[in-house]
Amino acid sequence: MYWTLELASHLEDAPWPATKEELIDYAIRSGAPMEVIENLQELEDDGEPYETIEEIWPDYPTKDDFFFNEDEY
Repeated sequence: MYWTLELASHLEDAPWPATKEELIDYAIRSGAPMEVIENLQELEDDGEPYETIEEIWPDYPTKDDFFFNEDEY
């Protein structure tokens, strides 16, 4: 399983919190690349919903990771 920013971005608008099956269903319905679906299928499924994408890919960049002043734009 590997994640890239491009692949993970397909899950930004997913209905969080979501179970593994709900995420797979969302990825299929939204037309996400097959790699996203394969990555989701490889996740461990303990029946608990994932609260955010960071639980799936801890390195997912957040707004705090970008160094720019929003007030300037």
